[in-house]
Amino acid sequence: MRVLRGFGIFVGVLVILAVGLYGPVTLLAPLPDAKMASRSVELDSTGTPPVLPDVGATAITESAKGPVLAQSGETESVPMAGIAKVLLALVVLDAKPMTPDGDGETVPITSRDFQSYNNYQDAGARAVTVYTDDTWSQRAVLQAVLLGSSNNHADTLAAWAFGSVDKYIDEATMWLDEHELDDTAVVDATGLSSDDVSTASDLSRLAALAMANPVIPTVLTHEVSGIAQTRGVENTTSYMADRGVTGISRSFTTQAGICLLFAATVTVDDDEYTFYGAFVRMPDWASLDDSINALMDSAEKGVHTGPVLPRDTPVATFTTQWGEEATGVIGSSATATRWVSGKPTVHVKTDGFAVATQGDIVATATVSEGTSVVEIPVKIDRTIQSPEVLWKLGHPFELIPAFFGQFFAG
Repeated sequence: MRVLRGFGIFVGVLVILAVGLYGPVTLLAPLPDAKMASRSVELDSTGTPPVLPDVGATAITESAKGPVLAQSGETESVPMAGIAKVLLALVVLDAKPMTPDGDGETVPITSRDFQSYNNYQDAGARAVTVYTDDTWSQRAVLQAVLLGSSNNHADTLAAWAFGSVDKYIDEATMWLDEHELDDTAVVDATGLSSDDVSTASDLSRLAALAMANPVIPTVLTHEVSGIAQTRGVENTTSYMADRGVTGISRSFTTQAGICLLFAATVTVDDDEYTFYGAFVRMPDWASLDDSINALMDSAEKGVHTGPVLPRDTPVATFTTQWGEEATGVIGSSATATRWVSGKPTVHVKTDGFAVATQGDIVATATVSEGTSVVEIPVKIDRTIQSPEVLWKLGHPFELIPAFFGQFFAG
């Protein structure tokens, strides 16, 4: 009898304790997070994509490290002609840096260089006159290589910087690996060989690397002077400057066809947008002209300055277990000048919340548009309030584990 009485007292105490704790535990427990559902973003315009030709191999990009913005035609590695000389200039400038407006070091001209000039001239390849014991500056040689596409100066520059053309090839291979231009390879300094190959994608990135170099843009845009001018070097890279195009290399070989490496700039609302490209294996100059004009027309229509997404664009819906609902909308959207080529992709991520006041930042929207990726804060459009007491008391299975779980979190 005493045992039953003691057991009854024990059970009674447990009941009293349970009832006494139930209320405080459910009322003080953390509330479950609101559930988020992403919403499809509706915009009026789908943009204007880059227009590229069906012939040859072409690609454009916004930066040296980013993916291509658009590409067309052949995607495998193909001969790149004189574009190989741009690679030569970049590799040499890494090994022998110079100031943007300086002349650099002196490059001696030897009897070997004079013989190289004669050999290229006899073969009908582009060559610029040199004589033994000439005095050429590093800048003058770069002018001959980049502006005059001089094959003998390409060999001279490679041998001067690295001791021989073969050693230059080793250095160029390592440079290409370092810059992750995996589909590009060279076997000489000139680009005359059909084994000097690359993809249009790699070459568009090479164009961006060339224009990011502090020296190469000055070589391309400054007047030819000194011994380079005296020996007849002229700017053969200039192309459609009136349309905002900066030619980095223009060349032709039978295997590569007509090749153009370039940068192009579009001005919108006083902001400049620059992209980089490569057109190789073009069948004729008329096709190249038409293709560049079509590309620039599409750029002028597709490049815009404005918010990545309009303010208050709905991107998510938040719902609580106690029946509250609110919309996540774009807050302060970053303004950017970019090529609007299609509908953006929006991915919304939240760290979780149960209650929020109207205007609170509750999530982040990652907006991908072409090669542009921007993170924008997402705010709540109305206040989500805590549930009433009766709801809390009526949901022990959600709240009691959450109450004790907070003491063991992390």
